Amino acid sequence: MKAQFLKSAVAAAVFSVLSGCTESTVPNPGNLPDLTHDPILFVHGYLGSTSNWDTMKGRFKADGWAEYELYTHQFGIFNSNIKNAQELDDRVDEILRLTGADKVDIIAHSMGSVSSRYYLRNLGGSSKVDAWVSLGGPNHGTDDVDVQNCQTTPCREIAIGSAFLAALNAGDETPGLVRYATWRSPCDATINPDESVVLLGATNTLTACLAHFNLIIDPTVYLQVRTFVE
Repeated sequence: MKAQFLKSAVAAAVFSVLSGCTESTVPNPGNLPDLTHDPILFVHGYLGSTSNWDTMKGRFKADGWAEYELYTHQFGIFNSNIKNAQELDDRVDEILRLTGADKVDIIAHSMGSVSSRYYLRNLGGSSKVDAWVSLGGPNHGTDDVDVQNCQTTPCREIAIGSAFLAALNAGDETPGLVRYATWRSPCDATINPDESVVLLGATNTLTACLAHFNLIIDPTVYLQVRTFVE
């Protein structure tokens, strides 16, 4: 049986609180060593938190990414996806200024996929992003929103057939020179249908049987994502 969207999102939020919520600590930009990798911006999903990324960030650091190459951003839970995209615009510019990098990579979970895609498509982000990753993103909507009768703006924007998604997916789903990739699970109880994640023009990967939140903590998915953004 497919689980409900809010139930999964609330579970992720509870995990976030228990894990703590921390941002990357960035040294004085004037003292930053040369970058070895593009900085990565991790974008959480609905009711999520920056701490959702602690496991994946730890793995990147163990594999040679420096603290000043890994960034997060916390959204307000009732923000529209357009508002979130505007905040991402500012956050990416800040990261580029701090690090001197030409571009960032974005790794997004769940609803963070559509706000970051809006940034790429409509706010000039495609010129500032090298690789974009969607882990369980409702890129074409999820019927779990309607099962829960969720009425908040961000929820309604990821309902199947929403005006927001229709505009986001019109024409080229993967614009610009960005390298796009998605990961979807056949056991994801939050994104219905599973194929909603798939984007034309992206590298689309079907994972093992993983729960929605486990897409961002599974070691195999991490290795695949790391290889893609390298």
